[in-house]
Amino acid sequence: LPKQKAQRHEAVKWVLVFAIGVCTGLVGLFVDFFVRLFTQLKFRVVQSSVEECTEKGCLALSLLELLGFNLTFVFLASLLVLIQPVAAGSGIPEIKCYLNGVKVPGVVRLRTVVCKAMGVLFSVAGGLFVGKEGPMIHSGAVVGAGLPQFQSISLRKIQFNFPYFRSDRDKRDFVSAGAAAGVAAAFGAPIGGTLFSLEEGSSFWNQGLTWKVLFCSMAATFTLNFFRSGIQFGSWGSFQLPGLLNFGEFKCSESDKKCHLWTAVDLGFFILMGIVGGLLGATFNCLNKRLAKYRMRNVHPKPKLVRVLESLLVSLTTTVVVFVASMVLGECRQMSSTSHSGNDTLSLQGMSEDVNSSIKTFFCPNETYNDMATLFFNPQESAILQLFHQDGTFSPVTLSLFFLLYFLLSCWTYGISVPSGLFVPSLLCGAAFGRLVANLLKSYIGLDHIYSGTFALIGAAAFLGGVVRMTISLTVILIESTNEITYGLPIMITLMVAKWTGDFFNKGIYDIHVNLRGVPLLEWETEVEMDKLRASDIMEPNLTYVYPHTRIQSLVSILRTTVHHAFPVVTENRGNEREFMKGNQLISNNIKFKKSSILTRAGEQRKRSQSMKSYPSSELRNMCDDHIATEEPPEKEDLLQQMLERRYTPYPNLYPDQSPSEEWTMEERFRPLTFHGLILRSQLVTLLVRGICYSESQSSASQPRLSHAEMLEDYPRYPDIHDLDLTLLNPRMIVDVTPYMNPSPFAVSPNTHVSQVFNLFRTMGLRHLPVVNAVGEIVGIITRHNLTHEFLQARLRQHYQTI
Repeated sequence: LPKQKAQRHEAVKWVLVFAIGVCTGLVGLFVDFFVRLFTQLKFRVVQSSVEECTEKGCLALSLLELLGFNLTFVFLASLLVLIQPVAAGSGIPEIKCYLNGVKVPGVVRLRTVVCKAMGVLFSVAGGLFVGKEGPMIHSGAVVGAGLPQFQSISLRKIQFNFPYFRSDRDKRDFVSAGAAAGVAAAFGAPIGGTLFSLEEGSSFWNQGLTWKVLFCSMAATFTLNFFRSGIQFGSWGSFQLPGLLNFGEFKCSESDKKCHLWTAVDLGFFILMGIVGGLLGATFNCLNKRLAKYRMRNVHPKPKLVRVLESLLVSLTTTVVVFVASMVLGECRQMSSTSHSGNDTLSLQGMSEDVNSSIKTFFCPNETYNDMATLFFNPQESAILQLFHQDGTFSPVTLSLFFLLYFLLSCWTYGISVPSGLFVPSLLCGAAFGRLVANLLKSYIGLDHIYSGTFALIGAAAFLGGVVRMTISLTVILIESTNEITYGLPIMITLMVAKWTGDFFNKGIYDIHVNLRGVPLLEWETEVEMDKLRASDIMEPNLTYVYPHTRIQSLVSILRTTVHHAFPVVTENRGNEREFMKGNQLISNNIKFKKSSILTRAGEQRKRSQSMKSYPSSELRNMCDDHIATEEPPEKEDLLQQMLERRYTPYPNLYPDQSPSEEWTMEERFRPLTFHGLILRSQLVTLLVRGICYSESQSSASQPRLSHAEMLEDYPRYPDIHDLDLTLLNPRMIVDVTPYMNPSPFAVSPNTHVSQVFNLFRTMGLRHLPVVNAVGEIVGIITRHNLTHEFLQARLRQHYQTI
């Protein structure tokens, strides 16, 4: 029964969403466990060596040990990226493109997630200034894409007969859920994950999906929490460690009566910090864009080994800077005496001990610690906790130097060929900036009520907001990570100000990288002035079409000579002219109205050819050969008269296997075509591969039928037309495509405003939008390319020139 089938489908969806959450949590657990293992091993060896060498004076040896660890790890990370190049970077731009409806090759493959998870583990353990949060989002998305398919290219032997979810839309829903689960596992923020997926990701969203995505995020958070609490504290089922990145608890010590987490006065400073964060973020993005362009010109065309060498160079520089800065530039600061007083709860005690256990005392006498080494010689999460919760002070000079070095090195690192996230470096950079502001306000302006941890958090939010330009999801992620709802307003205001300030100069870092890759990403809406354009101004009138009954030879030639993904199914309009012969005044007036008001492909193309001539920079100048101009009929001549003169010369009879010749007039090339539906390339190839056709001597009813499930059997990798063995096919056989086409696709009228076209395209997740005139003739087709910002801008300029 259909109802039971629908219920089963829904139940399977819920089970899969839960499975995606659990698997994403386990990927996070795997990455976290090994990063922790390798980092502890590295720091233990190097630290004992530093302590020995402080007395013996052999610090160069300690540096070599550190270099040995870091270069080995980074080398392994680079090798994994050579195996699967899509695994480089954070993966958020690629997932953004995928959810927007652009297929990036290899982005959701099993091999990608293996290289990504292993690679990020080595790049973080290798001391590079990268985070594991971005790659977690990508890994979650790949799990979401792959798990419901129950098959993989990398594991061809494993095949289950699982007939559900064989469409791009279902797959995209699961990818949204997986990406949200990645955020949830990374930050312990299930609601933030859901909002991230909604804000950054999906082009089309529905009510039911929200609930499933939230459930998936919860499953990921609690899976990770359960296993981490068990492995680290041995207390299974006690859920103490929500995400990979935990900001700890912000709480004033009870002995300090003046202290408040934040006051109304501080909001003014937070707004200023938001402005500075936006400026710093815009600077970061600008530098990174220049670097990325330089890499595209000079590094990527060279052999792949050059990319590995670049990664090793970055690793070498980072390691030397970290080591030298820790040894030479740090100051010895007094330990805070109040750090343990008043902490009666166990978790706070644990947090305080955790903060104090990660301080480094290089070269410093008893009861003091080296502030620069404490920031540099720790895992990044520990350094963030130090800046948020360390009651001891960091000197302004140290914070300024640390910020500068971290800013430049993390900017250089984002974009090399290792898996690398941007969240943690940005948070750390911003936290140093916030702590610096708190220091200056306390020491030089004498505001003693300030709680340094709050300023560090706001600084982190301001800088991160300035770099990535996310608003609602980032606010919620930060509130969930701090477990402090009172921080909602300051974080929100800071992020908004940072975003507005940054947007004044350039785009967010992910959008910049999407643009550099040349992906036709569709924004949320078009600009207001684009409504001067209509659908007819932006459509493509040069159509490649198929007839309802087409010869195999013609289909193969169309598929081999074009790269279109869909073809209109049309018939020609020759019958219309008989209606013009009645001579009745009323009918002729109506026909005149029809002729004057209906847009045809020939008329539109002629208009374009004329405007192209006056528009020298157009790439379509070759369309404007001189003979077209001479065909322009004198306007005063009666349209009816023209029709009567032409009645004995119908359009040349075009067989399906005959292609347009060069000598045709505009009328012949752009003949009126009645639109019947759309058929996809994948469907046509499937029909050819399965030999679905009939011979001329038979009727079309004798053609074999394929079920819906059989048509979708090869999803998501349909056979390619170039792999087809033509010797098995008789080119004169005919294919009836009508049972397989979509007879009622979304279509628009030529007069539709561009904003309406755009909204329909974006919200419905379309790939092709036919433009059909008032009498059912197709006059053009709109694809994603016709709605990109650059294309619309070019058309608008052309529109102004022709006015």
